[in-house]
Amino acid sequence: MKLILLGAPGAGKGTQAEILCDELHIPTISTGNILRAAVKDGTPMGLKAKSYMDAGALVPDDVIVGIVKERLAQPDCANGFILDGMPRTIVQAEALEKMGVEIDKALDIQADENLIIERMSGRRVCAKCGASYHIKNKPSAKEGICDRCGGELVIRKDDQPETVRDRLKAYHEQTEPLVGYYRERGKLIDIPDQGSIEATNAYILKALEA
Repeated sequence: MKLILLGAPGAGKGTQAEILCDELHIPTISTGNILRAAVKDGTPMGLKAKSYMDAGALVPDDVIVGIVKERLAQPDCANGFILDGMPRTIVQAEALEKMGVEIDKALDIQADENLIIERMSGRRVCAKCGASYHIKNKPSAKEGICDRCGGELVIRKDDQPETVRDRLKAYHEQTEPLVGYYRERGKLIDIPDQGSIEATNAYILKALEA
C-alpha cells in the first residue's frame, strides 16, 4: 500500500500517519524528518539541501524529490510506505511520477480552520526523536517529556499561532490543487473530520478496504 496524506497543516496527517504505520506495517516517510536526517548524515542530497537551508532559502523541488528517492530505495519501503508532507505541489507530484513512484491512494484529511489553529498551538514535538504529541488530544505521560526517548518536548516555530495562518494561506495556494490532481486520476479518498483521532482512523481504514 503506497499512500499520500493530503490536508492542511494541523489537519492530523502526522497523527494518522503514525497510527497507519503500525496498522499497515509500512514506514511513514515524513519529508521534514528525512530532510533533517539527510542533512545530519551528510548524504549528497542532504548536503545540497543544507546549502539552501543555511542561506535561509526554500529547498528546491529537485532536492526534496532526490531525498525522498534516497529514502524510498531503502529495504523497509519494499512493501509500501506513507508519504507525509510530500508532494506539496503539482510539480513535485509530477516529479514523483517521473521518478517511477506509483501511488495507490491519496487521502485528503479535512478539518475546520479554526479547529486547526487551536490544534496546532497545542502541538509539542520531541527535540530528540521527533515524536509528536498534543497537550489536549495526545499528551505525554509526563508533561514536557517524550514517552519514547525521554527527550524534551518543544513547540515548533511552525506551530506558533502567528505563523499558522501564513501556512494555511500557502497550503491553499500551493498544495490544495493536489486534491484535484489525484481526484482526476481516480486515486483520491476524502476523509472528513470524524471528531476524534480514533473515529477518523476507523473511517480511513474502512475507506482503504472499499
